[in-house]
Amino acid sequence: MSLETFCQEIKNDVLLLSRMVEQAVMESASALKDNDVDRSRQVLLNDMDINRKRYEIEISIVVLMATQQPVARDLRLLAASLDICTELERMGDYAKEIANINIRSEGLSLPAILKDVYSMAEKGVDILHRAMTTFANEDTQTAMAIIYEDDVIDECYTRLYYEAVNNVLGDPRNIERANYVIWIAHNLERLGDRVTNICERVIYIVTGERPELTPVPREVRLSPHEN
Repeated sequence: MSLETFCQEIKNDVLLLSRMVEQAVMESASALKDNDVDRSRQVLLNDMDINRKRYEIEISIVVLMATQQPVARDLRLLAASLDICTELERMGDYAKEIANINIRSEGLSLPAILKDVYSMAEKGVDILHRAMTTFANEDTQTAMAIIYEDDVIDECYTRLYYEAVNNVLGDPRNIERANYVIWIAHNLERLGDRVTNICERVIYIVTGERPELTPVPREVRLSPHEN
């Protein structure tokens, strides 16, 4: 097979890994919303498949680099694919952590807040899916646009943070559940950050350069005056 064919197979495997992660995130958020502990346990089991797939891709890339000695754009694609696999595996870990929280807490019993958590997960997975489409198509213009959509996820995090705090103010006995909500929201917010990293890798594949972005400090994003 040609180097181009090998590279396309790597891309296909990375896209498959992404679909596995998307499913894990949505399953963990759905199980949390529905207080379904059995589904959360299944997310934990499926995480082993995600890890296994990541390592298989990494081994394939290393072998391809050693045997085909790619250069220029092909080399950038393979190097970026290694980074993207790492980002995706960490997103799978976030899904696993959400599942662990559902199992450990035996249900948070905060239906309104958990509905917002599920909505945040949907937004995160949607952005991830579109980011991986830019990877498949090597679409730098859309990748750059998605980078700036991370604000949507940050706004969800801020809203959930204050919902959790207000829940504690209304009843101090809710402090443990509120801490769980904040940690879940933090995981989903980090997912958005990793989507940004993926988009930066897409731009690097095509241009050989990484975009220089000026992030908004977290302290500014969490300012209560924005609510």
